[in-house]
Amino acid sequence: MTAINIAPDVKLGKNVKIYDFVNLYGCEIGDNTKIGTFVEIQKGAKIGANCKISSHTFICEGVTIEDEVFVGHNVTFINDRYPRSTTGDGRMQTEADWVCVPTLVKRGASIGSSATILCGVTIGEGAIVGAGAVVTKNVEPYTVVAGNPARCLRRIERGE
Repeated sequence: MTAINIAPDVKLGKNVKIYDFVNLYGCEIGDNTKIGTFVEIQKGAKIGANCKISSHTFICEGVTIEDEVFVGHNVTFINDRYPRSTTGDGRMQTEADWVCVPTLVKRGASIGSSATILCGVTIGEGAIVGAGAVVTKNVEPYTVVAGNPARCLRRIERGE
């Protein structure tokens, strides 16, 4: 049984591999990228070329992932700094009631399984985010971060 939901407004590059139980709408996926099972990528998200997006990952509106990025299993991106269900007067919130805060993952970065990436951060080129980390601020290029909140463990050499 396959259940792949790809909306007509999705822009797919060449040779994109999409596994079962994926939900894509209003997003862009670059050439040769692989999207694992049970992944949702929302409108306005951009995924570069030669990326691997592992199973059970959620990539929301406002997230840009550059080329050659690895995203582990069960990674969650967040795009709302102050999420609420209702407005101050009790009405259900609509898109007009909140601000989408963008997040950028630079070329060649790796994000470990079960990491949570808060909105408004940049993960630098070649950086590594450890499994289970909660990224609350920018990650410098070519550094390894881990923990809750994520902290720099060390610098890495290019190509390491």
